[in-house]
Amino acid sequence: MSVSRHLATAAAALVVMSPITGLAQPAAPVTPPPTMTPKMASPNLVAHGDLVATLKGSGQFTILTKALDAANLSGVLSTTPDLTIFAPTDQAFQALPPAELAALLAPQNATLLQKVLTYHVVHLSLDTSKFKGAKGAVPSVEGANLQLDGSGDPLKVNDASIIQADVHATNGYVQVIDKVLVPSDVTLPAA
Repeated sequence: MSVSRHLATAAAALVVMSPITGLAQPAAPVTPPPTMTPKMASPNLVAHGDLVATLKGSGQFTILTKALDAANLSGVLSTTPDLTIFAPTDQAFQALPPAELAALLAPQNATLLQKVLTYHVVHLSLDTSKFKGAKGAVPSVEGANLQLDGSGDPLKVNDASIIQADVHATNGYVQVIDKVLVPSDVTLPAA
């Protein structure tokens, strides 16, 4: 079956008529065929105070904010000026194998969790106008470089796409991304 036929079938299945109102109502979620990757929707994040308050206010970064609390990073990210966080959504964290995610968040792996989380932070107030149209490395707080690619659409950091850019909190920027970034010298633990 062709991709366009899959899309047409999925689109037709997304809407059913409500017998009560006659208005279109969403149907049960449709799982895309294995060869298609669903595009992650932008969370429509709105700045609300500092970086952590902005993330917590959204409701779409609950795994990230719990991890920041567990790694004792929330206070630093709330008060330190001129930071940028490349923030994976809950959906990005849930894309990790469940055993890896559970092991990463386990108390015995707190040091590893802190390393992964600080890899998502740069000590620069970095809006995308500073790298749009260019490529280059920027050092993360963890120490390893992040590769920024502003040459195309979408803008990228490593292999993650920036799905919402330039949310300006009081102490820096949130760049929302669709994947969890892992430094090259880190192997996520299995359960």
